[in-house]
Amino acid sequence: MKLLLERPIAFIDLETTGINISTDKIIEIAIVKILPGGTKQVKRKLLNPQMPIPKSSTDVHGITDEMVKDAPTFKQVANEVKQFLDNCDMGGYNSNRFDVPMLIEEFLRIGFDFSVEGRKMVDVQKVFHLMEQRTLGAAYKFYCNKTLEGAHSAEVDATATWEIFLAQVERYDNIGTTVESIVKFTGEDDIVDFSRRFIKVNGVEIFNFGKHKGRPVAEVLKAEPQYYDWMMKGDFAMNTKQKLTEILNRTLLKKT
Repeated sequence: MKLLLERPIAFIDLETTGINISTDKIIEIAIVKILPGGTKQVKRKLLNPQMPIPKSSTDVHGITDEMVKDAPTFKQVANEVKQFLDNCDMGGYNSNRFDVPMLIEEFLRIGFDFSVEGRKMVDVQKVFHLMEQRTLGAAYKFYCNKTLEGAHSAEVDATATWEIFLAQVERYDNIGTTVESIVKFTGEDDIVDFSRRFIKVNGVEIFNFGKHKGRPVAEVLKAEPQYYDWMMKGDFAMNTKQKLTEILNRTLLKKT
């Protein structure tokens, strides 16, 4: 294995009731964890989302209400998942924009503060798009010379993503052989909240939507404290509300 790991890296893939991070739920989670010595550990769970699975989602991943009716809820497996991810960097396919935000949202819903601070976040799709501009199935064919059978099964997709990542390390000398070098190559997102309602510009949190787009969040909260209340009551992701509260608290501390 050409890849050099300083600590474990966990590749995550989720199947969900839909793609709205604020309202949809996880119905299958698969984690392929690779230890520095190359040992692979796999954890896969079907989950009861406690809401109907839309037919449009079932048509994609094949998971029905009947299949998950006796499965545990996310709350029942959350501690097990959290422990499995302890001290791991994280990876996936489009994971920085979907899988990780969705996972964080599920943790927040049950009162778990799952932090990604200090973790390297490898999005295999970013390497692929920078180099080849294709889809996951095409990436698997291109890098591994295999046909992706059973796509949209979370374990199949997560395992394929890991194999693609290894092949990318073997193929591209210029991306390096460590998680740190690859994240440096793809560009590490300076994430405020995973829904991208806020972004950082020169280290300052800025609104990335609505009437205050482009304005510093702290500045708006000082001038219009009611905007905080509006967002906290609105249909925003819990991670977004958490970060908004952190900015507000920081702003209030500066006044004292």
